Amino acid sequence: MGSSSAIGEFEQLVVLAVLQLGREAYGVAIRTVIEERTDRPVSRGAVYTTLDRLESKGLLSSSVSPTTSPGTGQARRYYQVEPEGIEALHEARAALRQMWTGLEPLLGEL
Repeated sequence: MGSSSAIGEFEQLVVLAVLQLGREAYGVAIRTVIEERTDRPVSRGAVYTTLDRLESKGLLSSSVSPTTSPGTGQARRYYQVEPEGIEALHEARAALRQMWTGLEPLLGEL
């Protein structure tokens, strides 16, 4: 495997949500996409803590919108995936594929 930071399951979900949202990837939207696609609740704190961690690892970057969010009066922080984030996703998927190899007879085809 490569040299980028290993990422856990929730970190993968956050990076994938940022990719899916494109230019509209900000905290609330990221949380909503994860909840809708995984059918499980996600705390606001978990999302923001993970965004900060992924940004510190260099897997995401962010910029603050010059306009404010409706209802809050605060500027929105938008996130984008860096090339290192894409590499980390590929590595995580490859690791899972390796772990699944040979287990289909035990677990059934999924």
